[in-house]
Amino acid sequence: MEMSMASTTPCFSLPKKTFCISTPIFKKHLFGTTLPCCLSAKLPLKLNPIPTSIKCAVSEATQAPSEKKSQLMRRSDIRNIAIVAHVDHGKTTLVDSMLKQAKVFRDNQFVQERIMDSNDIERERGITILSKNTSITYKDTKINIIDTPGHSDFGGEVERILNMVEGVLLVVDSVEGPMPQTRFVLKKALEFGHAVVVVVNKIDRPSARPEFVVNSTFELFIELNATDEQCDFQVIYASGIKGKAGLSPENLGEDLGSLFEAVIRCIPGPKINKDGALQMLATNIEYEEHKGRIAIGRVHAGSLRRGMDVKICTSEDACRFGRVSELFVYEKFSRVPAETVEAGDICAVCGIDDIQIGETIADKSDGKPLPSIKVEEPTVKMSFSVNTSPFVGREGKYVTSRNLRDRLYRELERNLAMKVEDGETADTFIVSGRGTLHITILIENMRREGYEFMVGPPKVINKRVNDKLLEPFEIATVEVPEEHMGSVVELLGKRRGQMFDMQGLGSEGTTFLKYKIPTRGLLGLRNSILTASRGTAILNTVFESYEPWAGDISTRDLGSLVAFDDGTSTSYALMSSQDRGQLFIGPGVDVYKGQIVGIHQRSGDLALNVCKKKAATNVRSNKEVTVVLDTPLDFSLDDCIEYIQEDELVEVTPSSIRMLKKSKVCQKNAMRVYIERGKEM
Repeated sequence: MEMSMASTTPCFSLPKKTFCISTPIFKKHLFGTTLPCCLSAKLPLKLNPIPTSIKCAVSEATQAPSEKKSQLMRRSDIRNIAIVAHVDHGKTTLVDSMLKQAKVFRDNQFVQERIMDSNDIERERGITILSKNTSITYKDTKINIIDTPGHSDFGGEVERILNMVEGVLLVVDSVEGPMPQTRFVLKKALEFGHAVVVVVNKIDRPSARPEFVVNSTFELFIELNATDEQCDFQVIYASGIKGKAGLSPENLGEDLGSLFEAVIRCIPGPKINKDGALQMLATNIEYEEHKGRIAIGRVHAGSLRRGMDVKICTSEDACRFGRVSELFVYEKFSRVPAETVEAGDICAVCGIDDIQIGETIADKSDGKPLPSIKVEEPTVKMSFSVNTSPFVGREGKYVTSRNLRDRLYRELERNLAMKVEDGETADTFIVSGRGTLHITILIENMRREGYEFMVGPPKVINKRVNDKLLEPFEIATVEVPEEHMGSVVELLGKRRGQMFDMQGLGSEGTTFLKYKIPTRGLLGLRNSILTASRGTAILNTVFESYEPWAGDISTRDLGSLVAFDDGTSTSYALMSSQDRGQLFIGPGVDVYKGQIVGIHQRSGDLALNVCKKKAATNVRSNKEVTVVLDTPLDFSLDDCIEYIQEDELVEVTPSSIRMLKKSKVCQKNAMRVYIERGKEM
């Protein structure tokens, strides 16, 4: 090892890479006792002096000499950034503080928390589902901010958004560090060649460990084959809820000035061809009743004007013509009408009713299409079918197969990560998505819109390569208190999970487990882990790869309690039924034959009469029997979909969610097809 101890900042070289130790944490590790675990002391290190005035390496590296030859230039008055993070790492709260400090709102204006989560389901679940655009102005520079989902099931949203930006704010929790979704989004951003600013958020937590988090993030960059310039990322320490940020965890500023400065300095402006032919890629689609379809994207070349005749292209040979009726740009927290949008800015275009995500709005005469958007393939599928229960039509507005088909195929227009195929029968459709949550959000939206239908259990999408059956595997991370770790490890082991990492999380007494597990093993796992840990465990997953079939997995050991008669449940019947297991219903609930009313305490299903009434006799009883019923289990839509197995379905209506056995439905479908064929003959 060669070392120069001059008043300069050292660099060290690993095979194929060179890294600059420009942050205090790496200086401490290098000149102290240990190196980060990814930089083993056994590797040959070569230290060379560089000037002490460190500039943002990424912003300089992106200014390639080839840009001059291709007449490309960078706009210095605009920054386009996406804010990405794992679920519950404080991303949306940080955006709130950025908007407030940029004076987007009036001083006396009431602003609700998590203003970017405008969807009702987002507010109820506390997660971001749809990406949103906003912008702020800092020192005469317009910063377009795109808030992205944090759950891996909505990774398709993130992949599309990365086409519109040049840089990413990677928000990481000061205790947990990089999580599975962090890895997924970061990998995509690095593949695009984007600059990354790492924000260690929630630095005010008592158990914060910023050194570990920065080291882990640096290791993640190495694993994802980041370039030398990308690895020299800027680190900002922040408390999103307090609206403070700084260059060191011990010395935060009074505002987010350090964060804004890092964005301006480290994230380059958009690379544009100002005098070229118009090119704009439709990255997102919104819909308004009066304006129709609204295409959102970044203008890559030329300029776009209101009333302009354009060409809409999917490829060189597939083009059609249209006209831009209205044009909007994002200013503060709203869309503002604009006459002209120059290359590099993000805008919204109205007037093209049939535009799809991935199409290019180009110059009418000599415009050429941009590369289309590609997203990862779905890994889970579910069957959607019309409601055939005895209660059909009681609560829903849209109940026919035509209504169901139109709604599902309309979802494909803006949800690129989802696929819809026709099923075995005319009233069945197969919907494929990134995960169960991805499809569950669609189901929840449909029931709120007045649809009534049935869904089957989730199934993984397998592949066959070279006569070998492959199935999707995922990386599962579990954060669980130490006293419940044994039962959680046992559960994951039964589902073919393989542990490859385990570490403690400091003073909070929590253990962090990492598993590689088949996607099949994750179906229904969340409820089991919550039960085993008494609601204290946190499970996060992200798709890893397709690997050979892992073998049979048993996801449920207990059977179901099934009603064998139509009617209304009574306290008398439920009192004796609750001895057989846990019930889903209370007294006074309408049920039908074949409906699942509880969980059997043993394997196998058990038929019960939950509508039985007490016999009336002329013999007067000397004492009254007090009926004491257990509190019924309250299963949500997600719980029901995780619970059902191959021979069961979930009936979804705007007001109710029920589970039922499949045999009864199959008989009714067969009878309906038989009658319809008879009429046709």
